Order: sequence, then structure tokens, then C-alpha cells
Amino acid sequence: MKKWLLALLTALAVFALAACGGGSEGNNEEGNGGSEGGGTEDKELVVGASNVPHAIILEEAKPLLEEKGYELTIETFQDYVLPNQALAEEELDANYFQHIPYFESQKKEHGYDFANAGGIHIEPIGVYSQKYKSLEELPEGATILMSSSVADHGRILTMLEKQGLIKLKEGVNKEEATIEDIAENEKNLKFDYDYEAALLPQVYQNGEGDAVLINSNYAIDAGLNPLEDAIALEEEDSPYVNIIAVRSGDEDSEKIKALVEVLRSEEIQSFMKEEWGGSVVPVSQ
Repeated sequence: MKKWLLALLTALAVFALAACGGGSEGNNEEGNGGSEGGGTEDKELVVGASNVPHAIILEEAKPLLEEKGYELTIETFQDYVLPNQALAEEELDANYFQHIPYFESQKKEHGYDFANAGGIHIEPIGVYSQKYKSLEELPEGATILMSSSVADHGRILTMLEKQGLIKLKEGVNKEEATIEDIAENEKNLKFDYDYEAALLPQVYQNGEGDAVLINSNYAIDAGLNPLEDAIALEEEDSPYVNIIAVRSGDEDSEKIKALVEVLRSEEIQSFMKEEWGGSVVPVSQ
């Protein structure tokens, strides 16, 4: 009798464990299926951005994304290096701070497997001076201060060439041009590029150099108005479009498509124009 009872209890215990195991597996499958099918995780969107104007634009986009069912979290960065590192390390779903030439140079330098999910706006780079009111007033041997980021040099030199201050060598890829590619420099301008881009507004306000080249996002963040304070401004047809960058493959995800769609919407484009009056120019490419 005791042996029979013991055998029965053992059989019931084995059955119970099997049932629990089967139930657990079924629950996991259901949970995974729910996530892949648009669960809570798929509705969360974490985007890294520079403070100005990118984070401000994203804040304006939050309610529009909520209408589409997405919760946006914005992580702000003060430099141009960490947002790509965070994206590569999967701490972000996307970042929004960089233009295409910088994006391409970072992919090449670090081997990032990133994709361009779409262009959003252009921030014209400006020339600022505490001493002179126009580029024509710059004297012989004037010192031009600019970013240490080589990815910005071609952009700056192309702008100065269009303004008639220098000429670049024939056939040079202007996006990749460096100081060594200057063929003509009638005013014998001196270029000092030993500055972090984020520090250039302070350098300008300290009165250093004869002219300082500052990216609009840093200028605006420092309280400068590029349209009023710059003595020269990059033209609006600049190829330096600020983009949404993602890990390769994610550009086709529904939440990234929703992000780009909202940022290109009439509401957000109108906001950019009204908020910055031409120093941040929306695009749809």
C-alpha cells in the first residue's frame, strides 16, 4: 500500500512539473510574440541629440509622436563623439545632431555600421567677429579661428571660397578639403583650427582672433543670433544636412519611419522657421 501511494505521488509530481514547464514555455512564446508585434518596447523611442536646436525640435515633436503611439525620450549630449558611441552601443535607437559628411567620416574612422534614416534640417555655419563688420574688412594676415573637427574644414573652406577670400586647388573634393588644399590666399589669412567646436562661441565672446567660424547649433545655444550677429552666413543650398542616424537595418523600422515623418511634417517645419527665422532651415530629403 505504501509503495503504491508513493508511486502515485511521484507520478503526480512529475506531471505537475511537466505542466508548469509547458505553461512557462507557452507564456514565453506569447510574450515574445507580443513584443515583436508592437508591444511596449517597440513603442519606446530613445534619441540622442545636441541641446540646440535638435533637442528643442524633438521636444516639439513629442506630442505628434504620442499621437502615433510612440513615447519619445531625449538624451542630450554636449559633444560630437559620444552620441555615435551611444548609438553603436545600443543605448539609443537613433541620434540627431550630425551632418552627412561628419556621419560618413565617423563611419569610416570607427567602422560604425550606421544608416542615414533621412535629412531634417540645415544649420548654416557663420563667420563672427568682434573687430570687423564684414569679410571685406578683414586685414592682411587676419587670423581665422575654426573647429578642430576635420570633417568641418571642407565646409568652412568652401564657404570662404564662395565669399571670395580663398581659392581651393582644382579638382579637390571640397567636402574633404583641408588647409593644405588652399591654392590662393590673397589676404594671407592664417587659420587656427585648435579649438573644440563647442568652445568657439566663448572664444568669439572673448574677442580672440579676427574672425571665428561657429556652427549654428553652438551659436544659438550661446545666445547668438546667426542672422543678426554673423558677418557672413553659409548659403541655404549647403549639402551639410543634419540627419537621423540609426544602426543599419533600423531605418526600415516603423518607429524610425514615424520619427522622420513627424520631423518632416508641416507642423515641425513651420516651428523651425518661426523659432529660428532662417538660421535653422528645414529640408525634406
